[in-house]
Amino acid sequence: MELGDLEAINHAVVACRRCPRLVAWREQVAREKRAAYADEEYWGRPVPGFGDPQARMIVVGLAPAAHGANRTGRMFTGDRSGDWLYASLHRTGFANQPTSVARDDGLELTDAYITAPVRCAPPGNRPTTVERDACADHLAAEFAVLPWRVAVALGGFAWDAVLRHRGWNSRKPRFGHGTQVELPDGRWLVGSYHVSQQNTFTGRLTEEMLDAVFLRAHEVMADPGG
Repeated sequence: MELGDLEAINHAVVACRRCPRLVAWREQVAREKRAAYADEEYWGRPVPGFGDPQARMIVVGLAPAAHGANRTGRMFTGDRSGDWLYASLHRTGFANQPTSVARDDGLELTDAYITAPVRCAPPGNRPTTVERDACADHLAAEFAVLPWRVAVALGGFAWDAVLRHRGWNSRKPRFGHGTQVELPDGRWLVGSYHVSQQNTFTGRLTEEMLDAVFLRAHEVMADPGG
């Protein structure tokens, strides 16, 4: 893949203003801010994907958090969900450090790329289907240029988005943590509960469960036959 292809995709993402509700919300949050971040300049724009341009694993989330990625400008950066995700990626050999707090903090991913079906922070963390569809070509472009072999879907929204983009025409397989499905093009999809506080604080998702998903991704990349 040419790095310029990914840079062009990211430029198009950041410039996007297709969804009036999301544009208004992300910019309102960036103006009003949370008290703890009152002195910071919020990103307040669509958030591009992040990671290794040669990634064989794509991690697909939901959408930027209002005071996480919408503040920092990097996927899963600056909130508790990101703390869980990047710590696991570090433990399983995909990240050079266990934390992600700012775009210039030195974090690098190896063989992994993080993205989402929706690139603007939605009110209540609930994008509409219209907003999802308006954003679809950004994800499709990343799928087209990255040399990925396995996608890890964080939650059912991401699971459905990957299946939709990969042309799943028959009855869709049901999402589940650890569920693995071969896609029509021979790549693989692995499900994981989302790293939201709703899941991590309640114990529905543990560190061991999350690590197991990324270790499984390593196995799939080593043996594309599954």
